Amino acid sequence: MTTFSVWAPAASKAEVEVAGQRYPMSPDPPAAADEAGSGWWSAEVPDVAVGIDYGFRLDDGDTLPDPRSLRQPFGIKGLSRTYDHSAFRWTDGRWRGGALHGTLIYELHVGTFTAEGTFDAAIGRLDHLRDLGVHTVEVMPVAAFPGHHGWGYDGINLWAVHEPYGGPDGLKRFVDACHARGLAVLLDVVYNHVGIGNRLDAFGPYFTAAHVTPWGPAVNLDQPGSDEVRAFLIGNALMWLRDYHLDGLRLDAVHALEDHRALHFLEELAAEVRALAALLNRELILIAESDTNDPRLITSSEAGGYGLTGVWSDDFHHAVHAAVTGERHGYYVDFGSMAALAKTYTRVYFHDGIWSAFRGRTHGRQVDVFRVSAHRFVSYLQNHDQVGNRATGDRISADLSADLIKVAAGLVLTGPYTPMLFMGEEWGADTPWQYFTDHIDPWLADAVAEGRRNEFKDFGWTADDVPDPQDKATFLHSKLDWAQRDREPHLGILAWYGELIALRRARPELTDPRLVRVRADFDEGARWLMVRRGRLRIAANLGTRTVRLPLGQPGTGVLVASSPDVAIDNDTVAVPPAAFAVIETRALRPASG
Repeated sequence: MTTFSVWAPAASKAEVEVAGQRYPMSPDPPAAADEAGSGWWSAEVPDVAVGIDYGFRLDDGDTLPDPRSLRQPFGIKGLSRTYDHSAFRWTDGRWRGGALHGTLIYELHVGTFTAEGTFDAAIGRLDHLRDLGVHTVEVMPVAAFPGHHGWGYDGINLWAVHEPYGGPDGLKRFVDACHARGLAVLLDVVYNHVGIGNRLDAFGPYFTAAHVTPWGPAVNLDQPGSDEVRAFLIGNALMWLRDYHLDGLRLDAVHALEDHRALHFLEELAAEVRALAALLNRELILIAESDTNDPRLITSSEAGGYGLTGVWSDDFHHAVHAAVTGERHGYYVDFGSMAALAKTYTRVYFHDGIWSAFRGRTHGRQVDVFRVSAHRFVSYLQNHDQVGNRATGDRISADLSADLIKVAAGLVLTGPYTPMLFMGEEWGADTPWQYFTDHIDPWLADAVAEGRRNEFKDFGWTADDVPDPQDKATFLHSKLDWAQRDREPHLGILAWYGELIALRRARPELTDPRLVRVRADFDEGARWLMVRRGRLRIAANLGTRTVRLPLGQPGTGVLVASSPDVAIDNDTVAVPPAAFAVIETRALRPASG
């Protein structure tokens, strides 16, 4: 006998349809005469094999997929299919996870990482990542979403793996192959909303009108019925970590989680993940995306924080991007100065309680650099948002010279934070990464395309300039061209990334997470930055003239330089325009007694 269960507290009747035959479901447990039941229904069904299709009918309505469906072979509106997690044969029994400190993350989108757009095809490129020096692969969302291709942030069936990528076994093969190469795997998950077209509201109060988000009604985390909704999401997170052997999760836009309980959803999730890590004897991490600039996210629960492992740092990205590109529109309006770059390099957030012109108010909170480790903040030159949310999805390499790309990469990869690369960045890929969708409902497809065109009107883009998200060509144009990697100027950029990553591994000063040991000097007019990290000096010249910078003590060698004209003269270094270098200085001798 196989038990089928579903939470549907408002239903007065429930049935499960298995292989075309319907079976009545019973309240579980039955409600007493003077109290409400749990809202759960269940049925025992005989002779159910793995791979049988099924769905639920509530109050004689349509047959709907299981909210906890593990497979959706017919798409988001089709029947669910039974799946046995225990059937997969793992080979990573000795794997104990990947810690965040000291790691290098590589973000990829399965559908555009390779021409085939599958997990199995991605396995064929893992040796490139290992040889580059990557430690951790971060995979963009794979929960089943509408159509064939998309970013994945409009997932519908949150427990099922997108079938065109390779389904649940495909994801497991990918994770197993990563672990065999010493690569940890993080999965991007979305709990702040569920894609349009989901039928969760037919089952229970998964959403609430008490709060509003950019995507409509908020996920119900604090209103009546929210205990089961929170259990649904936390159970989903634990499933990815436990059953797919993932090493951690990246939590999308946690600032949009509307929760006013005393125990915040994120704190509860973090506690459950720590308990699972103890049970599995594996390192498990949680990284948040948040625009609040609030260090409480990564403050321990013992100290009154949420207890997450890390958080993306957009301010550092904005400071580097604006400094090297000169862009000042939108949220870049507050950035671009060398002062902003120096501040984010040493104190994490630029907006740490100061005025934000973009927001029209003060924003953020200071990070205690004496107590908070820098490795908890993820830094990047590019990521899926910062590329894909541009009107044409243009990468920084589309307009920036190779010299400036090298400077920007140097700032990220020698910084005190946990660095992350976006797929193809390491060779300066100039293929765009655009916003693409494959919505199956015509009205939604039209609305998304129109919304995308309107979004960029204020930035001077015409409707014809903005790619149609529903056009398959937009998706195909966004696929990486791996042939670029082996020709110039991409070959030179790849070699530069390799040098920087190797240096980061070799020199403990570059993985030292103590922000109090990072010092930065700059000149706004000449546009140079000099960072001191132990015996190392990190020099970036974004100006138009060669500058001679003081090292503070005699230089002993140039460890990496983007220009052959970088030259040491005793305790100074000459750095030409649009150049970056890391210089080693003489060790200080202890004072004689």
